[in-house]
Amino acid sequence: MAYWLSGLALLEVLEYAGTLSILIAVIFYFAETDLRTKQRHYQAWQVINTAQGKGGAGGRIEALEELNKDRVTLVGLDVSDAFLQAIKLDGANLDRANFSSADVREGRFVDAQMEFANLTSGNFRNSSFRNADLRNATLQDADLQSANLSGADLSGADLSKADLRNSDLHNAKWSQIADLKLANIFGVKNAPEGFLAWAMQHGAVASKPDGEK
Repeated sequence: MAYWLSGLALLEVLEYAGTLSILIAVIFYFAETDLRTKQRHYQAWQVINTAQGKGGAGGRIEALEELNKDRVTLVGLDVSDAFLQAIKLDGANLDRANFSSADVREGRFVDAQMEFANLTSGNFRNSSFRNADLRNATLQDADLQSANLSGADLSGADLSKADLRNSDLHNAKWSQIADLKLANIFGVKNAPEGFLAWAMQHGAVASKPDGEK
């Protein structure tokens, strides 16, 4: 009987020990969450910085989307010449970012902060800048064919030589655009009242798409 009782006591101790070890493991897991997050961010920035100035994606799409998902600021980001097709950076803080000559077709920048960003000669066909802050941004010679610029703030933006064919300008803030000389506005959709006449007066052109008679 004494032996049987001692066995029961040992099982009870082992049960409590097992429960305690699980509890300790859970505590350590949550205690290290911040450290793991920092490690992920560090690795993501390593990918981005290593690929800086190079063509191709180089893992930057996934790295940038992960950082943005964690609400990490991307101010001053340099992804010039990068291949970032279909990247999703909705709500990102991209003030003063450099996207010059980058291929960002079908990218998403909905509600993004892009003040003073450099998009010179970038390919942003079919991209969405809905409600984006593009104040004082440089979009000179940028390909914005069929881009969604509805609600975007273009105050102070340089759109000279930009290709705006078939882009959507519904409710865009355009009255203080800095430069629109030689920008192609053929087929612009939902143009705000007065925009087309103003654009033509400020040097914009309306050339048909390539190959269209």
